[in-house]
Amino acid sequence: MPLLNVQNYSKWFVQHHTNQHIPVFANLSFLLRSGEFGLVRGNNGAGKSTLLRCLYRTYLPSEGQAIYASLQGSLDLARAADVDIAFLRRTEIGYIDERPRLRTRVHVVEQVLEPLLGMGHDLREAQHIAHEWLAEFGMQRRLWNAFPHSLSYGEQQKVQLICMLIIPRRLLLLDEPDTALDGAARATLVDHLHQLKAQGVAMLGVCHHTAGIASLVDWELALPVESLPVRG
Repeated sequence: MPLLNVQNYSKWFVQHHTNQHIPVFANLSFLLRSGEFGLVRGNNGAGKSTLLRCLYRTYLPSEGQAIYASLQGSLDLARAADVDIAFLRRTEIGYIDERPRLRTRVHVVEQVLEPLLGMGHDLREAQHIAHEWLAEFGMQRRLWNAFPHSLSYGEQQKVQLICMLIIPRRLLLLDEPDTALDGAARATLVDHLHQLKAQGVAMLGVCHHTAGIASLVDWELALPVESLPVRG
């Protein structure tokens, strides 16, 4: 049984002042199994990020279904109640945005500690794990107690990655997680993704440096936009 079964998935946006439906993608169907990495490809504007946001329910899809086999039973991510989506986000489904979204007035190390403490680690153990991850991704110790707004874009991206990868997930949605990373940090990211894949984590991703993640990819999904008409 696939972890995620997407059938006839479509998304369009309504441009109210012209009464038009602006299509993004249409009739997408694919299966994602545990331990698989699906790479989403397409030109700018093809809907790669929009697809991930629909699956994470930042957006609602316009048509179709996405049946997710959660630990509590299967449900359609397109129609599930908001409370169920919020629960899955806390426990099973992770999303890494290409634009880091960190709390500006919470220190870096505190943001990394939070998911660990939420999983039941005691403070000393959580601090040890957090410090290991920060060091592994090349975060200088002097930045650990900094506020995110004082960090470079690349350093913020590292913090976001650590916060999302440091606790177990069953499904990861990756929206260009490597855009601003240096070579060493990209290699660390790929290594962790390999470890998660071996543990059975399913991943659907859009990546900037596709050559670097080629060893992870099991299948690809292309998103053309040329054939989609604008609806009046």
